[in-house]
Amino acid sequence: MPRAPSRRRSRSQDAAAVRWLLEPEQPAVRYRTLTELLGRPSSDPEVVAARRDLAAFGFVADLLDGRDREGWWVNGASLYTPKYLATNWRMLALAELGVGREHPAIRGSCELWMERFALRGGGVGGNAKGVGHHCIVGNMTRALIRMGYGEDPRIRRSLDWLVETADPKGGWSCFGRGRNLDSWEGLSAFAAYPRSRWSASMTATVERAAEFFLERELHRQGASYAPWYRFHSPVHYYYDVLVGLDLLTSLGYAGDRRLAFGLDLVRR
Repeated sequence: MPRAPSRRRSRSQDAAAVRWLLEPEQPAVRYRTLTELLGRPSSDPEVVAARRDLAAFGFVADLLDGRDREGWWVNGASLYTPKYLATNWRMLALAELGVGREHPAIRGSCELWMERFALRGGGVGGNAKGVGHHCIVGNMTRALIRMGYGEDPRIRRSLDWLVETADPKGGWSCFGRGRNLDSWEGLSAFAAYPRSRWSASMTATVERAAEFFLERELHRQGASYAPWYRFHSPVHYYYDVLVGLDLLTSLGYAGDRRLAFGLDLVRR
């Protein structure tokens, strides 16, 4: 992709961007800005107010409006289809927006989701026969941790499954062969899980997988693939360079020089 001159932002531009993100119309954006950009604690009055408003109006409320009283969206027979509209995809988006199990409707949908996507052996992300698929296990595990299920034994089993199915050289495949950058979902589950709870095997798995992404500078693998350079939301399961940056920095690799391409791309 052609390179353009880097553009440095001024402090006033950064301050204006933060003010825009803190506007009250979207409490989910305000909540994530307060907690992730400004580092406010959960006890901060503004954080408490933003979290209280999450389901009252804005993106979360809009999504909940389409929820059936039984806990599903669009199709009660399949929580996966139609793609990007059914329950699985709605739950991934809601997790990104910061709402959790303290909301009764969310808690009900989480339990339905875990029941219908049970993984053989007690985890989540399995098909009708309980067989796991990497993208679904990784995405569900990440989302459910964010929604408050980090201590649920089903989550621990799912993380163990990700360790067991990782490539010995680091990383995963979405399709059961080789390794590819698209398989970011496994790492994302560990990024959401408190590091203090990682086992030695989890730590080793994360380190090998992170190295796989870093040695490819978050974008080099095979032929050029234009969507990797187009930032998007919600991410669902598609990869882009911003997804890679968010993932690797959240795992503690912000100082690695191999993130330079991704950081420069964001600046441009």
